[in-house]
Amino acid sequence: MRRSERAGDRWSGHVSLPGGREEPGDPDLATTAVRETLEEVGVDLRRAARPLGRLEPTRAVARGKILPMTITPFVFALVADAPLVLAEEAESAFWLPLDSAVSGALDDTYVYRLGPLPLRLPCWRHQGYVVWGLTYQMLRGLLDVVAD
Repeated sequence: MRRSERAGDRWSGHVSLPGGREEPGDPDLATTAVRETLEEVGVDLRRAARPLGRLEPTRAVARGKILPMTITPFVFALVADAPLVLAEEAESAFWLPLDSAVSGALDDTYVYRLGPLPLRLPCWRHQGYVVWGLTYQMLRGLLDVVAD
């Protein structure tokens, strides 16, 4: 999904996966992932998907600084139709064709300015969306696991 532009959101306007903070009522992080996906894009993973597992936690980074938080990605396979219903946090959403990502067809470079220095980072470009940074790292990690 592309995140809506919002003041105070470190990742405002970026492409991201659904997710968010663990709430006190969440018994575990898998429940957090299911809840956040339903809240942000309207997909009820309990009904429309089966869990495949989780990836290694990733340290959060924003504006070139490591943040005191980790992101634990959970992976699900859709087993039923799940139309997207976006909440205010999401400006738009799309499905990334993983076969195209694996083949290299989406590979490109994203130029990120950190102060005066441009950083050239790997990314995928698809239908006007740019997947880079943490989202790219997490999805690249998924593809690496699947390829093994």
